[in-house]
Amino acid sequence: MRLNQLRDNDGAAKLRTRVGRGIGSGKGKTGGRGVKGQKSRSGVAIKGFEGGQMPLHMRLPKRGFNKPNRKAWAEVNVGRIEKAIAEGKIDAKKPINAEVLIAAGLVRRELDGIRLLAKGELKSKLDVTVAGASKAAIEAVEKAGGKVTVAVAKAAE
Repeated sequence: MRLNQLRDNDGAAKLRTRVGRGIGSGKGKTGGRGVKGQKSRSGVAIKGFEGGQMPLHMRLPKRGFNKPNRKAWAEVNVGRIEKAIAEGKIDAKKPINAEVLIAAGLVRRELDGIRLLAKGELKSKLDVTVAGASKAAIEAVEKAGGKVTVAVAKAAE
């Protein structure tokens, strides 16, 4: 067996239909476009065209705004951190940062930084370094005897 001898099994790859290649092909003459009319001719793109009536997407009001350079935070709740400590995925005695949270599987990737939120209950004393945290989350960690360091979020590339 050599690389130049590799090929698909018979019938594994279906050949594309070649349109307009003679009457015997079954797709000759008009090439499946029917007869006459605008759509039978080349260079026609009429998505959303309503015969001259103002199209629906232009009749409806436009609202809102999506900021093109907004920050996307990876969010972690204190309850999830407490659960990970109980399961032995995180050591509460060591500092907790982005790398620890990713390794424990609490966040998939860092994005523009990790933001700590207050949902859930926290019993462990933690030393957490994150890019952002809610007031309630900071209070919850400090109430348990820990501290939260809010580091500067990494610059958006």
